[in-house]
Amino acid sequence: SHGKRVVLDKETAALMHQGDAVTRSKLPEACDFLIVIGGDGTLLSAARVVGTSGKPILGVNLGSLGFMTAITLEELYPVLERIFDEDFEYDERMMLIAHVHRMGERVANYTVLNDVVINKGALARIIDIETTIGDLYLSSFKADGLIISTPTGSTGYSLAAQGPILYPTLRTIVITPICPHMLTNRPIVIPDDMVVRARLRTRETDVFLTLDGQVGLGIREGDVIEVKRAEAPLRFFRSPFKDYFDVLRTKLKWGER
Repeated sequence: SHGKRVVLDKETAALMHQGDAVTRSKLPEACDFLIVIGGDGTLLSAARVVGTSGKPILGVNLGSLGFMTAITLEELYPVLERIFDEDFEYDERMMLIAHVHRMGERVANYTVLNDVVINKGALARIIDIETTIGDLYLSSFKADGLIISTPTGSTGYSLAAQGPILYPTLRTIVITPICPHMLTNRPIVIPDDMVVRARLRTRETDVFLTLDGQVGLGIREGDVIEVKRAEAPLRFFRSPFKDYFDVLRTKLKWGER
């Protein structure tokens, strides 16, 4: 009724047998905004597609409430009416860019919304990760791994590793060691204009870099993972029906007797 055109990614269009279709990577340039229906994992995948294009995302959950998919299917059409009437607000979430350097050459680049994780395999021994902030030495973490997270990602893997919960629109980076050998190695929060460099100092071959828990790359001794804030944030339509603390209470079961 609003005269809007719906564009689907090709995989979804093939299942629905209708709608204009483009490849997933072309969605940001083909649309004014994206509707992502699923869970937080689906949204993380879409976030990497949107990248720093500036196109906003409307996250709709199927089933259980998500930290990033806070709108239910029943709320979808009322929210769309507000968007078409330009009665809405955005939340901006910072993203991270990760560069992998090997033997002095950049071999991989990634954009993530949640986290960059260096992690040992199931059979590998403890690993040694030399970590610097800008030009300043922070620590050589001897641990099962290291999580470099956005505030949005602070309620993911970092939280399970005893990291802090950060309000998702903050502009900070969280560094959380995973099961560190030294109990005094605690998570640290730094400003978002600082660059984190983590160099693997172990000969273990069973070590991996994982991006948003969905994309992986094997890394080896001497590799440097450089992580910094992406130039543009990701924009989410804010739910008019619930706020972040409503979601937090529901997901973490706070206040229940």
